[in-house]
Amino acid sequence: MEINEKFLSPCGLYCGVCSIYYATRDNNQKFMEKLLKFYQSSLPGLENMTAADLACEGCHSDNRTFFCETCAVKDCNRKKGFAGCHECDDFPCQLIENFPIPVGKKVISRSIPYRRKYGTEKWVADEEARYICPDCGNKVFRGVQRCNKCNLELNLD
Repeated sequence: MEINEKFLSPCGLYCGVCSIYYATRDNNQKFMEKLLKFYQSSLPGLENMTAADLACEGCHSDNRTFFCETCAVKDCNRKKGFAGCHECDDFPCQLIENFPIPVGKKVISRSIPYRRKYGTEKWVADEEARYICPDCGNKVFRGVQRCNKCNLELNLD
């Protein structure tokens, strides 16, 4: 399996199954606007953010979303010399406990111990496999509630 290094986020939110990445990759402006509204309603201080500010090709790419640019978890890992929280004995720390998006916190809490136990290659393979609709096989993104192809209700996180 070839691993895209740009997708290996330090926090454990694997970028290869991120809704923002999907919208960027597919140049899907309608979806990007929907994501913008979600984040603006969930996080304070984003009133002036535009859909273009969300564009992202992975946490370690040159085209990162505002969130990856200002990520305290990423900064913490950089300061400690870690590739990710899976290398840190202080996990879960206050940065994770106070993570502002509930589904993100849930996934991080599941993902980091898994990556620590099984390694990066298995973590990536299993994150990719996790976000596939069990009914129709459509590839979906983290946080999705319904398959956009067959409309099946999903709870994959």
